[in-house]
Amino acid sequence: MPQRTLRRAKNHTPEFQKRALPGLTYIISMPKSSSRKPKSKSRLISSRAVYRGSAFWVSTDDVLEPTGVRVRRDIVHHTGSIVVLAIDETKSEPDILFEHQYRHAAKQFMWELPAGRIDKGEDEITAAKRELIEETGYSAARWKRILKFYASPGFVAETMSIFLARGLKAGLAQPEADEVIEVSFVPLKKAVEMVMKGKVQDAKTISGVLWLSHQGNLRKPRR
Repeated sequence: MPQRTLRRAKNHTPEFQKRALPGLTYIISMPKSSSRKPKSKSRLISSRAVYRGSAFWVSTDDVLEPTGVRVRRDIVHHTGSIVVLAIDETKSEPDILFEHQYRHAAKQFMWELPAGRIDKGEDEITAAKRELIEETGYSAARWKRILKFYASPGFVAETMSIFLARGLKAGLAQPEADEVIEVSFVPLKKAVEMVMKGKVQDAKTISGVLWLSHQGNLRKPRR
């Protein structure tokens, strides 16, 4: 909806405000600026758990936000996840280790990077190494965290950390009972093409692939 700013004139009256044209929003006045710095933290007034599951839990929070707004927020809580950008550098162009599996929430098979939840008592790197072996059978000699972000900060408190894994070594996968995963290596150029054409629709995977595509100076390990 378009917005126009109405400046106060000498003949301005409350009746004039009522004659605003349909479809137009008039901003009559703006809050006075304050020299005080805005608060950087919110204040949780109350919180009530409304659902608890094996993977996440949901709370209804009454919160006073730094903007001064008091509001109810329904939040999905999660222990956090890791993502593994595992690459094979034996060729001139790196190959990315991809998984292809069915996702009920999306109602389709999806191309993804290996990923999983951080279990209780684990740190990020331990979880990343465990998930890579469990889902693909591969282990890696060199690890580096390259990205950390919120999956959907509007209502999900889950963070995701992407680790670059290099120096891969094949092994035996140990998937969970409900996991049916196909594993394959995809050249970087092809992976970027899959992202740009919408064949990859998983946000964490898109982030990892595009990050790698911008690392033109990624040095190969010395032999």
